[in-house]
Amino acid sequence: MGINRESEVSANLQIGPTSLGMVRLYIETEAFELPLDFDPDEADEIAEELRAAAQQARATRNPARGKSAPQGKGRKGR
Repeated sequence: MGINRESEVSANLQIGPTSLGMVRLYIETEAFELPLDFDPDEADEIAEELRAAAQQARATRNPARGKSAPQGKGRKGR
């Protein structure tokens, strides 16, 4: 499945620190649970990529609002 393909899958997303000093993205669907742990520096990079993607999505919805940002890099959890 590509990033630009729509899906009917519903998921819950939780984000928070772990007791080991990692940042966890916890994704839960009816079919599975997926904990993804990142060190704080990686989490900062992901946050920057999310902001850039949000800015680009806004520009796509309303091209008059500003410049589009470069696309983010994919990430995998540990």
